[in-house]
Amino acid sequence: MPRPLIDLLWRDAPGAPSGGRRGPRPKHSVGEVVDRAVSLADDLGLAGLTVRGLADSLGMTTMSVYTHVGSRDDLLVLMADSAHAQMASTPSSGADWRDRVRTVAEDNLTLLRRHPWLLDVHDPRTALGPGTIAKYDHELHAFDGTAVDDVARDAALSFVLDFVRAAAPRIVRMPDDTVFGEVWEQSAGSLARYLGEDFPLARRVGGAAGEAMGTPYDARRAWEFGLDRVISGLADLDR
Repeated sequence: MPRPLIDLLWRDAPGAPSGGRRGPRPKHSVGEVVDRAVSLADDLGLAGLTVRGLADSLGMTTMSVYTHVGSRDDLLVLMADSAHAQMASTPSSGADWRDRVRTVAEDNLTLLRRHPWLLDVHDPRTALGPGTIAKYDHELHAFDGTAVDDVARDAALSFVLDFVRAAAPRIVRMPDDTVFGEVWEQSAGSLARYLGEDFPLARRVGGAAGEAMGTPYDARRAWEFGLDRVISGLADLDR
């Protein structure tokens, strides 16, 4: 019988219940199962991560995996919390709050680049885990020295992280800028012929942007522009 998810998340905390398992010591710990699942998801994505494949990679039966982690949904929560616990957080003491917010966003983008599958984990139970709570506590300090109350501090952090999750797929999952540039170079002449004199504003703005960027889309430039707007939108935190 697997332990409840909350006990699995806090399995390393002092006084955490062991689950009352009897018999021989299991071949792998919960942590080892979760670590292997994270590695497989990094390589294959969540679509390629199956409990059977995980079991095979560990030399276990599928049922043995379920006795460790309860269910695939529980496994995803454990994986997300593990990734959050191992997230590299840039020290930001002494910096202006705007710089700290930018650092929080960049650190989260780095996390999603390392573990793109996190973009597909939406289970609210991840908030229960020690890794996620430690991450949350660290990131809340970005707003130290501002006039926000606790409720607004939480909302401000959510605003920043929502931007990250919305913008990150373009950077994490889309082809790099050289691919966009090649597509544009190959297709620009034919596109101009098809458009003719239609959509003059799109042609003017698109042409100016494409010339400035050397590509029809620059994910990093879009990220910088959007993050600047997010920080500008939080400017009243100083009041």
